[in-house]
Amino acid sequence: MEMKKEIKIRRGLFREIKRKEAVVHMVLIGTKPDIIKQAPLISALKKAGEYVLVVHSGQHYDWNLSGGLEKEFGITPDINLEVTGVLYNQQSQIIQKLGFIMEKLKKMGKKVIPYIYGDTTTAVAAGVASFTNLISTAHVEAGLRTMSPPKELLFALLENFEVKEYFEALRQSSDWQKGSYEPYPEQFDTRAAAPSVGVHFAPTRLNADNLSQEGFPGERIFVVGNPVSDSLDFALKGIKKSRIFEKYPVLEKGSVIRFCVHRRENISSFHRFKTIYDAIVTLVKEGRTVLLISLGATEKALKSYKLKKQTVELAKKYKNFVYSPVWPYYTDTVAAMLKCAVVATDSGSIQEETVMLGIPGAVLRFNSDRPEAIFAGANILVPPMKSEIVVKIIREIADNKRLNHKMRQAPKLYGKNVSKKIVRIVKRAIRKESLFNLFDLMEHDRLGLTKLDFWKKGGTAW
Repeated sequence: MEMKKEIKIRRGLFREIKRKEAVVHMVLIGTKPDIIKQAPLISALKKAGEYVLVVHSGQHYDWNLSGGLEKEFGITPDINLEVTGVLYNQQSQIIQKLGFIMEKLKKMGKKVIPYIYGDTTTAVAAGVASFTNLISTAHVEAGLRTMSPPKELLFALLENFEVKEYFEALRQSSDWQKGSYEPYPEQFDTRAAAPSVGVHFAPTRLNADNLSQEGFPGERIFVVGNPVSDSLDFALKGIKKSRIFEKYPVLEKGSVIRFCVHRRENISSFHRFKTIYDAIVTLVKEGRTVLLISLGATEKALKSYKLKKQTVELAKKYKNFVYSPVWPYYTDTVAAMLKCAVVATDSGSIQEETVMLGIPGAVLRFNSDRPEAIFAGANILVPPMKSEIVVKIIREIADNKRLNHKMRQAPKLYGKNVSKKIVRIVKRAIRKESLFNLFDLMEHDRLGLTKLDFWKKGGTAW
């Protein structure tokens, strides 16, 4: 009972669940990106007549990161775990609180399918909570693994280099290697969540190959695309309703260079952050229209490195510089991105959005967890070594019409109607019980011993 008091639960929810005979499709959300990408899945499940339980971990909780999106996509969480504190606090609270919910549903005799998303703290902790309750998860956006280009290619940027040659060299996928722990903690999250998964929904063949190479059975891996494509379709249909250009008219003119810097690696390193920051200042002073979207981590860095005042003054002096907190509505974000010549980001999801929208993406990292977009020629890696390097690459992408066009015409990669595909696969998997249930696939089952005459039937619950 004490645990229940620490969780926000919709009134009468458990009585409602008890009356239902259906499978409980538990969709986990917690951060801005997974609210965006799980929203079309929630909708598709409901349209298919399934019983959906939306659980918000509380990892992102304010209006700009969560509330606005819930309103925009029409999501009302049935349960909010209301986690607080730093990373280990959040993980332990999700495991404990969600574990409590799952145990309660199991005691009610309910079959539960938790849908975890991508590489978030919510995903890994929900995976642990599920696994310890002998429940297999469905992993949306599975198999994300960071890949790094050869060290020699990056070091060549310290000399005189041609952006077009560098762009083509990056596309040689056979030269790239896996193993990096950037981004932190996301790479750990997605890898650690994988063993809890009954069905892996991989965005691309590369993601599926990653999972196969790690030993996950092929019959559990499905290449479906990325639900970001569904979310973008939703946003594009409502684009005319956006009022973002009334607030920032300079953006409507186009040729915008959009920056988003919030990865822990870029924030915690003064050199990396200052390199990107100095590049922003240079581009602003050149007269280019620059949009800096500042998240909580961005603000922390600006204040820690005593750059906040300078940034505010820069925005006042240069009308071509928009310095703004993250926007609450996805439609506004997409509307502004369509006005961009280049989107420079260290975000994971934005690397996908640039591909689908046909906007050149400059990845402000030394590697990428969406390397397929670089191999396809939609994005380019922009390592934060020197501000001159960052400026040169972004300037070339913005000004070189042939290169810009080539990046815009790259394959879209992430599919269509992804959420509907996921629902169809899940419904088939439910009928094939063993596919979703990791815990009925012990070694004696796998070896086929249980089908032999001498094998004694029966057992007991763990």
